[in-house]
Amino acid sequence: MKFVDWPCPRAGGDTRTEAALAFDGGRDARLLIIPPLFDEANKLRRTLVEVMRRLDASGIDCVLPDFPGCNESLALLAEQSLEGWRAAATAAAEHFKATGVLAVRGGSLLRPAGLPGWDYAPQDGPKTLRGMVRARIIATKEAGAPETREQIEAEGRANGIALAGWQIGSPMFAELETAELPPREAGVSLIEQETIGGRPPWLRAEPDYEPAQADALAAIIAVAMRQVV
Repeated sequence: MKFVDWPCPRAGGDTRTEAALAFDGGRDARLLIIPPLFDEANKLRRTLVEVMRRLDASGIDCVLPDFPGCNESLALLAEQSLEGWRAAATAAAEHFKATGVLAVRGGSLLRPAGLPGWDYAPQDGPKTLRGMVRARIIATKEAGAPETREQIEAEGRANGIALAGWQIGSPMFAELETAELPPREAGVSLIEQETIGGRPPWLRAEPDYEPAQADALAAIIAVAMRQVV
């Protein structure tokens, strides 16, 4: 396991350097992992890294890239858009020569076209946004300065807004309000949480993981990818 750099596209046509966590042995089977969006990415990161460890042991290379505004990125989150992240996901798939993709929760909104793989408990933009708006409603009420959903949405559309600690710009906010999951193409399978078992990791109060869940998710992917290569 190591951190590597990769060239992520900018809106103007050039690139910026972003980081990625990689298990790369130059093998034929190569999985791109697109993490959940925002706070769910924090809650599932340990699970995804443990899945990568298991896949590496099964002879499958894996990469978990940072997108602009996330993790180690120096880009401002408030300046990002779903469209830009989709372009980043496609560029990462090409740069790392991915032969498959695992898109998790809201990360399924970014899944590159034409690449086989899996959507794990996918979630569209409105549902992703709804949970973050709900968290802000609760926080402002507890702080003694309550805001309504209508006020929060109006501010998000006009100026951008901080939701659950994430500074989301107005373009991103507007995109999330209407973003639908891409069509599940031939070769892309759905993984339901019931298949993995246990409590959904994105519902935990703090980041954590269950080894059995990592085992189950890795097994589904390893069996399929070994059959392809």
